[in-house]
Amino acid sequence: MDKFDSMRAFTQVVDAGGFAAASRQMGLSRSQVNKLVINLEDALGVQLLQRTTRKVTPTHTGLAFYERCQAILAEVAEAEQAVTQLQTEPKGTLRVNAPMSFGTLYLAPVLAEFLVQYPELQVELTLNDRLIDPIEEGFDVTLRIAARPTASSLIVHKLCPAPRVLCAAPHYLQQQGMPDHPDQLSHHSCLHYGHLAPLNQWHLMGPERNYVVRVEGAICSNNGEVLRQAALKGLGITLLPIFMVGADLAAQRLQAILGEYQAPAIAVYLLYPVSKHLSVKVQLLTEFLQQRMIQPSLVGDSYRH
Repeated sequence: MDKFDSMRAFTQVVDAGGFAAASRQMGLSRSQVNKLVINLEDALGVQLLQRTTRKVTPTHTGLAFYERCQAILAEVAEAEQAVTQLQTEPKGTLRVNAPMSFGTLYLAPVLAEFLVQYPELQVELTLNDRLIDPIEEGFDVTLRIAARPTASSLIVHKLCPAPRVLCAAPHYLQQQGMPDHPDQLSHHSCLHYGHLAPLNQWHLMGPERNYVVRVEGAICSNNGEVLRQAALKGLGITLLPIFMVGADLAAQRLQAILGEYQAPAIAVYLLYPVSKHLSVKVQLLTEFLQQRMIQPSLVGDSYRH
């Protein structure tokens, strides 16, 4: 017995209100549909349908099983459709969320390239620096720059590392002095993110031990570009991903400091709900980003000499 065929026959009988109507809709004989349902009842050891000469209605057990069958058959149909679509041109809209600076600097041109390759797709890109719930807010794909996210309802792919560097404008360091130890950061203006907890602490790993440094400065913000601009103006020391400040370091607009002390590793991650795993659009974008996101300017080679 094909259990899925039997489940389809059972749900069709409930939907149609009888075997005759269900058999017409399925293109089978009444006896074939009846046999499929009887085989299902025998396999389960329960009565699913109450049969009279005038009508067929589900039993209480049958009604509960009917609702589960509907959900299962819908998922099977979605899976079959997803596999079929792999052979056709992908269409539709992808809702994507990403951090502001990363989105404008790197994701935007990569998405443009993606859409050239898949012209029947559209992307709705939302950029912000707050931590969102991808499922609650309805995003197909979310990019985060952080330590590895963990959520049982999300599938996570690491795209590339995103190392950070302590840096400041040369004229700030000339005026305020070059720190040579993390403890000295407490005497400097430190430009830090304002949406992370704890808000005013930097964690640094050194050759002898790790440090937790309390920092304060002229400005804090939930946007890295704001901190970068403040650092360029000589307002203090900041800790930012190299993909944001690599060009400034190479051009000596900013200067790296405390090179022996590293911030804990973070990376660019792509996340999507488990329910999107069979989505052709999501899979195509995931594979495309995995191929395009490994760049020297992202991982930190561009400013090194």
